[in-house]
Amino acid sequence: MSLLDFPTAAAEGLVDLVEQIATSRDWTFDRSGEDEITVSLTGSFCDYNISISWMGELEALHLAAAFDFRVTDRRKTEVMRLLALINEQLWIGHFDLWQAEGVIMYRSALLLSDGAEVNSAQLEGMVSAAVEACERYYQAFQFVMWAGKSPEESLAQVLFETLGEA
Repeated sequence: MSLLDFPTAAAEGLVDLVEQIATSRDWTFDRSGEDEITVSLTGSFCDYNISISWMGELEALHLAAAFDFRVTDRRKTEVMRLLALINEQLWIGHFDLWQAEGVIMYRSALLLSDGAEVNSAQLEGMVSAAVEACERYYQAFQFVMWAGKSPEESLAQVLFETLGEA
């Protein structure tokens, strides 16, 4: 199914449009309310549960993708330093530590003031950017939390790119 098969949507139809996209892509999803949907996608390192919510009071579509591990108190300071280093690298969205649960999450929002409409390519791009960021930095969080590496060393290891072919 082509991206052009879906119409644009105003605020009241955004979550419905996300559901249409999820259905066409065979993504597992759960509609928890009129203004919220959770989509499950399989990544290289884990499954991502991506919650997409319409926030009427802000006129914004909010996306949150949580990792499947908890930050221990012992490594919290290092994880916070890593979050700051990673966020410097991102052009879209950011990572947060949800203090109450100790969960790392990627968050992004799409501001749609004054009746602005969004198309399916924008929504898919928003989900894609979230998964790409989570996939790119997942191992850095693991290096800090489980291997005891410094935030700088962890980030350098995941940003290392090879040239050529072996």
